[in-house]
Amino acid sequence: MRRTPRCLVPALLCLSLALVGCGAKEDTAARRAREGYLIINNAAEPSGLDPQEVTGLLESRIVYSLFEGLVNYKADDLSPIPGAAESWTNSADGRTWTFRIRPAARWSNGDPVTARDFLFSYQRMLLPTFGSEYASMLHCVRGAKAFNEGKLKDFAQVGFRAPDDMTLVIELDHPVPYFLGLICHHSWLPVHPPTILKYGKIDTLNTPWTRPGALVGNGAFTLETWEVARRIVVRRNPGYWDAANVGLQAVEFRAITELFAEERAFRGGELHITGSVPPPKVVKLREAGSKELRLDPYLSTSFIRVNCDIKGNEAARKALADVRVRRALGMVIDRQQIVDKVLRAGESPALHFTPPGTGGFVARARWQEDREEARRLLAAAGYPGGKGLPKLEYLYNTSEGSQKAAEVYQETWRRELGIEVELKNQEWKVYLSSLHKGEYQLARSAWTGDYNDPNTFLEMFITGNELNQCNWSDPEYDRLIGAAAREADPSKRFEYFQQAEQRLVEGAPILPVAFNKNKFLIRPEVTGWYPTLIDQHPLNAVRLRTPKGD
Repeated sequence: MRRTPRCLVPALLCLSLALVGCGAKEDTAARRAREGYLIINNAAEPSGLDPQEVTGLLESRIVYSLFEGLVNYKADDLSPIPGAAESWTNSADGRTWTFRIRPAARWSNGDPVTARDFLFSYQRMLLPTFGSEYASMLHCVRGAKAFNEGKLKDFAQVGFRAPDDMTLVIELDHPVPYFLGLICHHSWLPVHPPTILKYGKIDTLNTPWTRPGALVGNGAFTLETWEVARRIVVRRNPGYWDAANVGLQAVEFRAITELFAEERAFRGGELHITGSVPPPKVVKLREAGSKELRLDPYLSTSFIRVNCDIKGNEAARKALADVRVRRALGMVIDRQQIVDKVLRAGESPALHFTPPGTGGFVARARWQEDREEARRLLAAAGYPGGKGLPKLEYLYNTSEGSQKAAEVYQETWRRELGIEVELKNQEWKVYLSSLHKGEYQLARSAWTGDYNDPNTFLEMFITGNELNQCNWSDPEYDRLIGAAAREADPSKRFEYFQQAEQRLVEGAPILPVAFNKNKFLIRPEVTGWYPTLIDQHPLNAVRLRTPKGD
């Protein structure tokens, strides 16, 4: 069968459509823009939609559309603005905050939002039996840490109270200079008590309350559709107190995991915004001066987690429990090669953990990149040239970028240290579960700040923190982070953080690799999607304008 020459196709189409005119076919994204329907690729299937259970950035993007906290992010700079609370005051000593719940705030089923809903939500978040990984975000509240650890049994003794339905009082253990930014985080979002209790107890995990038709939220959108591993659709909530100023009618979150498939979907007019960009494409788009490419500043660090207390593999546990082995692994990584050859979007090598400029902080601590010293340390640990050291396992989530970096690490450790490493990839939800359970040896990780302060990077490595998935413990590190939390003088506070960064370098529970850029593609119809340091984009402020030519 003869194929029609490609050059004749436009002419034949015009002839066949002569009676109705010949024009370019409108793609899906352009048509959806007319309807106020935004399509975002969220890069993977979310692990869940319970704001008090999830930990990932991709989950938070969805839950922020469904729930609203006391305070919201301002779209252009993420400064705190009124949310479910219409106003607030702070005591002279900085320790007591009083929030006034707005009378017009409603749950999506019509129930009023009350201060007692927040009390229920914070109790749930802190219950030891609930086991939230982000419970530490509330530990600055008086008695919250003790309650979360089971040392305090009566939640009424924690520093939350509701004098009436419209007033919420929060008493802190110590002044927190970034408190309003802190409570913007999704761990402070409320849940609807009757809905939670309809499907189980206050601390029951993984109930179907987050499914379409069951979920009751107080955000600008409601959950319409959840097609597993394909898409989630949220629809504008007409009962939201500020619904008149919500420009979008709906948002669709896709779950395309493969970078080149995502890029093809964008080029094919199926997406308005991508989650990332294939590194080779970034280079070409930068050279071409593409207006669709965005390379935004980002408080984010890529790093390798080291499990310092592996269960079930004594040989691997012994090796990675030795700080000399951990430091050797970190010393031979060619970070410049990773940013130049793998990431390729203007990232910079990370020789410490906290990104430069986070809340005005710049770490002095520095990782050495020293192959000879790495070999000496490995030999001193009893593994000269890698001999006697068991094959290690490196875990990463399924994606081309993660795989390419993993292959570079694997070859580097083999070539420079004689260490054999097996690569293992898992889908996003399974990967997160493995990290949480400590079922890994070495693992790809990235951390994006929850607020613009070095504490969001450094606090998670204190002993017992649910996010300290390295199973590392250092009493001096714990003391330094605790001292920083209680220190009011900014310069003294930063000095504690400097010392903590140095302890991370010396203890090597993590191996920093790169300070990231937020790279993605965005169509010109989208407005209100501002460059923000923690990659949050309040959907209330996003608009879709009519495509050009109309």
